[in-house]
Amino acid sequence: MPTPVVAQGVCKRFGDLVAVDSLDLEIEPGECFGMLGPNGAGKSSTMRMIGCVSPITCGRLDVLGCDVRTRGREIKARIGVVPQEDNLDAELRVEENLLVYAGYFGLRRRAARRRTQELLEFMGLEDRAADLVRTLSGGMKRRLVIARALVNEPELVLLDEPTTGLDPQARHHIWERLRLLRSSGATLLLTTHYMEEATHLCDRLVIMDRARVRILGTPRDLIRGQVPRHVVEVTRDGIDGDPVSRLMHILGPHATDLESLGDRIQIHTDDSRAVLDRLATAGVDDAAVFERMATLEDVFLRLVSPPEGT
Repeated sequence: MPTPVVAQGVCKRFGDLVAVDSLDLEIEPGECFGMLGPNGAGKSSTMRMIGCVSPITCGRLDVLGCDVRTRGREIKARIGVVPQEDNLDAELRVEENLLVYAGYFGLRRRAARRRTQELLEFMGLEDRAADLVRTLSGGMKRRLVIARALVNEPELVLLDEPTTGLDPQARHHIWERLRLLRSSGATLLLTTHYMEEATHLCDRLVIMDRARVRILGTPRDLIRGQVPRHVVEVTRDGIDGDPVSRLMHILGPHATDLESLGDRIQIHTDDSRAVLDRLATAGVDDAAVFERMATLEDVFLRLVSPPEGT
C-alpha cells in the first residue's frame, strides 16, 4: 500500500489569509493520525486539501501515491469522508442513504445491498434500516455518516470532528467502531477538540496553531516530553490574598511551574507529594486542592496561543 499522505511544504492561502503554512507531514499505512488545534488553526483546511475539495496553493501533496493536483478524481474514489455536519438526506430511509451513495461509486444493485447490510451491522444500525433518517438520535446519525463514508471500502478515511456534540456513551460507541476499522487495515485521519478522544484513538498526532504544526508525536511521548508528570490544581477562592504570590511563597523551590487558568491555578510538578505537603502545612483547605496526572490537554494549553483579546 502506498503511503496514505505525504505533504511537503504545503500551503493554503485565501487572499492575504494564510490558512496552512509550510505543512510537512507523512501518515503511515494503518495508523490513526490526529490533528488538534484551536478553531482557525488550519485543521479543516488541511483535511479539505487532502480530500481534494480545496486546491493547494503551494508545495506537494500526495494522497495514496497520487498527486492531488492532477489525480483528484482517482483519490476521491479511494477515500472516505466524514464531514463535521450530518449532511444526510433526512427524507430517505437509513438504508436508502447508503444505497444511493453506493451508486455514486458504481456499485451494482446486488453489491450495493450487500455492502449496505454489512455496514449497517458494523455500525449497529441494522434494526433501523427502514426508519427515516430524521427519526434517528444524534449518535445514530453520526454512525450512519461514518457508514456512508465506508461504502467504497476506502483505504483512507478522513474524519472531521466525528463525535462533536455527542454524549459520552455515543462517543465511546463510535470510538469502538473506529478501533475495529483501523484493525481491519484502514488508515484514519481525524480532527478533534476532545483531548481524551485523541489520547484513546491516535497512534500519532500533531498540534497545530495559527496555520503551522507546533509539535508531532505519540500522545504518550508528547505528555512525557512537554509537561511534568503531575498537576496539582488549587482554586483561587481557597487561597487568601493574591493566589499566585501566596502559592509561590508556600511552595518555595517547588513553585517553578505555575499556570493561572480562570478560577484555578495549576502547579505542574514531578513531586506532587512535596507540593501537597507544603499546601497542607500552610493550611490550604483540602477541598480547594485537586491532584491528577498530566494529560494531552495540558500539552495543548501550553503550546497553543491564547485567543486574541484574552
